[in-house]
Amino acid sequence: MAHVDRAPQDRAATSPRILVVEDDPTVSQVITDYLHRAGYGAVVAADGAIGLELARQMRPDLVVLDVMLPGLDGFRFCQQLRLHSEIPVIMLTSLGAEEDRLRGLEVGADDYLTKPFSPRELVMRVRSVLRRTSAMPPAWASGTRRAGDLVVDQEARTASKAGRKLTTTNKEFELLLFFLDNPGRVFRRDELMRQVWEHDFGDASTVTVHVRRLREKIEDDPSSPTMLVTVWGVGYRFDPPERAVVPR
Repeated sequence: MAHVDRAPQDRAATSPRILVVEDDPTVSQVITDYLHRAGYGAVVAADGAIGLELARQMRPDLVVLDVMLPGLDGFRFCQQLRLHSEIPVIMLTSLGAEEDRLRGLEVGADDYLTKPFSPRELVMRVRSVLRRTSAMPPAWASGTRRAGDLVVDQEARTASKAGRKLTTTNKEFELLLFFLDNPGRVFRRDELMRQVWEHDFGDASTVTVHVRRLREKIEDDPSSPTMLVTVWGVGYRFDPPERAVVPR
């Protein structure tokens, strides 16, 4: 079952559309009320399978996704969504369920909140993720980067290795771009959280998971990375086989 809760009429035409996949009617009502006040349109689905079909049909700007859903749970929802779409996802997990949070990141979630959560914080996270994923790239950052057989085109938002297209989430793509633009420099996880996620707080394991997933896509042997390396006790450094090309 799904229903639509639109933004105010004078803003509806330009408001980002948020798909809320949550089976608890009280929680979904609170979420849509706060999204409404912030000027967003909202569509609610109380079932994972229906929510996935809505995501395919309406192509929302963002999905707020509960983990525990009847039928198709949030993890399988996200896995199936990522087969054909890079729509950003904020996942709602149980308090203290670290395995759920890590698994959510593994299957392609861009961010997460633990229940119970502050609706105001959720709106802030929605705004932050939308800003990151919809902003036009700055002029200095347009064009193509190359590092060995790794090629990344920011304008087309595509990446390939040895001619083979890589499938990345929005956040993986942004993290890869950041490393390509800053070769040879070590970044702590909290620095990456601020620079790429634009968060001054958050679980540093988010960065760890995304680095691991990137290694699986860009390294010849992810268990012995040669490009995206760990500097023990400090953070991560990108060592391209040849210096990344940044257009002037």
